[in-house]
Amino acid sequence: MLMHTQESRLDALRKQLAADGLDGFVIPISDEHMSEYVGAYAQRLAWLTGFGGSAGSAAVLADAAAIFVDGRYTVQVRDQVDEKLFEYRSVPKDTIGGWIAANAGKGARIGYDAWLHSRGWVNMIEKQMAKIGATLVPVNGNPIDAVWQDQPEPSGAVALVQADEHAGRSSADKRAEIADWLNTEGYDASVVSALDSVAWLLNIRGSDVDHTPVALSYVIAHADGTAELFIAPEKVTPELTQHLGNAVTIRARSEFPAALGAMQGKHVAVDPNYGVAAIAQVLEAGGAKVNFERDPTILPRAIKNPVEQQGHRDAQARDGAAVSRFLRWIEETAPSGEVDELAAAAKLLEFRQELGNLKDISFDTISAAAGHAALPHYKVDEDSNIPIPPSSIYLVDSGGQYPAGTTDITRTVWVGPGEPSAEMKDRFTRVLKGHIQIDRAIFPQGTCGGQLDAFARQYLWEAGVDYAHGTGHGVGSFLSVHEGPQRIAKLGSGQAGADQELFAGMILSNEPGYYKAGEFGIRIENLVLTEQRQIDGAEDDYLGFECLTFVPIDRTLVEKSMLTDYEIAWWNDYHAKVWGILSPQMAGDDLAWLERHCAPL
Repeated sequence: MLMHTQESRLDALRKQLAADGLDGFVIPISDEHMSEYVGAYAQRLAWLTGFGGSAGSAAVLADAAAIFVDGRYTVQVRDQVDEKLFEYRSVPKDTIGGWIAANAGKGARIGYDAWLHSRGWVNMIEKQMAKIGATLVPVNGNPIDAVWQDQPEPSGAVALVQADEHAGRSSADKRAEIADWLNTEGYDASVVSALDSVAWLLNIRGSDVDHTPVALSYVIAHADGTAELFIAPEKVTPELTQHLGNAVTIRARSEFPAALGAMQGKHVAVDPNYGVAAIAQVLEAGGAKVNFERDPTILPRAIKNPVEQQGHRDAQARDGAAVSRFLRWIEETAPSGEVDELAAAAKLLEFRQELGNLKDISFDTISAAAGHAALPHYKVDEDSNIPIPPSSIYLVDSGGQYPAGTTDITRTVWVGPGEPSAEMKDRFTRVLKGHIQIDRAIFPQGTCGGQLDAFARQYLWEAGVDYAHGTGHGVGSFLSVHEGPQRIAKLGSGQAGADQELFAGMILSNEPGYYKAGEFGIRIENLVLTEQRQIDGAEDDYLGFECLTFVPIDRTLVEKSMLTDYEIAWWNDYHAKVWGILSPQMAGDDLAWLERHCAPL
C-alpha cells in the first residue's frame, strides 16, 4: 500500500511539473531557514518518497527519479524508498547536478524552490545545467505543495520568552553587539534567518519544530541596534511584545519578502549557508547591495556565557539521574527478552518527565538493539521495532530540552545473561580509549576541531577499523542539539565546522563509535565545555575540556587489560564524579545500583 501511495504521489508531481512547463524538479529536506530539522509542513521529501531520514534530497524528471543520501542512510533508504521509483545515489560521490546532467536533455527546464536552497547550491547547479544546455528555473509556488492535498499547516504555537536568568544576556545587549559588527563592517543591516539565531538574538523560544524550541520567524537586524521581527500574528502575545520593547518592530511573517524588496540602496549581509537563495534574489531585485557573510550571531551564540555554562551543568546533573535510573531498569528488565526498542524509549522519556522541568526531548531517541545499533542514525518506529535480545548489545542515544540547557548522551550496554564476546570488548575498549583522549585533550588556542579528531580514532585505526560520522558537534542552550560552527570531524571530510577554531565557552559532544553491520554498534557520548587551561611555563594560551555529562559507563564491555594506568585513573576519577553528582538525587535500589557502577575499576 505504501509503495502504491508513493507511486501515485510521484505521478501527481510529474503531472504538475508538466502543467508548470518544467522537465524536472529538485526536492530537498529543508525549510525557508535552511534548518536541519524541519516542521511537518516542510517534510516534502518524506511525503514524496517515504524516506524518514533528516538529510537527503531527490530529483524528479519525466521518466526518471533519484534519491541522494550519505552513508548514514544507506540501509534506511533501501528499507523506505521503492527502488522501482527512485534510483539510490550516494553523496558526496554522486551529485544531483551530475545526475540531472546525465539524464536530462538539452533545453530541459529544471525547477527548484528558491526558498529551500542556498545561493551557493543554485550557482553550482546552474553551472552544471549550462554544460548540457539546460536551465535551472525558480518556481513561483512549490509544485509539491500543489499536489500535497493534506499538507499540514505551519505551526501556530505562540512564541515564548526566554528569561534572562537562563539566557545570561539581554536581547538589547546582543543586538548592540550585532550593531557594532555591522558598523565595523560597513553594513546597514543583516538578515538573520536561521531559527536558532533568531531565538538567541531576541531571547525567544517556541515549539514549531519537533524537539527544537524555536518559532518560525525572520529578523532584519539594523546597524542602530533596532530590529524587525517577522512572525505570524497568532504567535504574538502581550508578554512577547513587552519583552521585545520598542526597539524591535513586530511585523507579519508574510511581509518579509516585501520588506527585503524595499531595502533599495542598503548594504545588507546575508549568511551564505542559512540565507536561502530567495533572500538574496529579492534584495538584489529591489536594489540592495548584498554581501555574503557568516550570520554575526553564530559565533557569540556558540560561545556560552557563564550563566549558560552553569545552566548546562545543572541540566546535565538532573538528566544524568534520569538516564542512570533508566540504565538500572534496562539492566534488570531487558534480559527477559520482553522489552522492545519502543518500550525502552518510552521508559526513558518517563524517567526524564519525572524530573518535572523537561520541555521536550532534544531529538528522536535512538533506541537500538543488536544489529540496529550498527546504524548510527537509526530511528525506531512501529515497522522497525524489535525486542531487545538477551545476550546482546543495546545502544541508546538521547537527550532532553530543559530551560537551562540541552542534553545529548549515548550509552552502550551489555544485556545479559552471559558475557560479551572478545571482539565486542575489544571494540568497546578502543572506543573508550579514544573518548578518554578527547576528554583529556590539551591544545593551544587556534586549534580547530578537525585537528583533534584523530585523537579519538587512533586506537580503532590500530585495529584497521573506523567510524563514518564525526566525533563531535556543537550543542545549543535550550536550542538545537546540533549547533555550529564548531565540530570535531576529519579535516577534508566535507563536514562543516571541522576547520572552525575552538574557543572557551563552546560546548561539543565527544562521541567516537564502532559499528559492525548487522551485528552490533558501540558509541560513548558525553558533552564537554571548552575552557582555558593554566599550564606552568606555557608560552601561549591553552584550552582543554570540562566534562558536563555524568552517567556510569558500562564496565561489562571493558577489557581492562587494554587500558593504561592513566586510563584506569581517568575511569575511576570520572565515576567518582558521577557518584558525587548523582548520589544526592538517588535513593534505595537506584542508589545501590549507582554505587556498584561507580566502584573503582
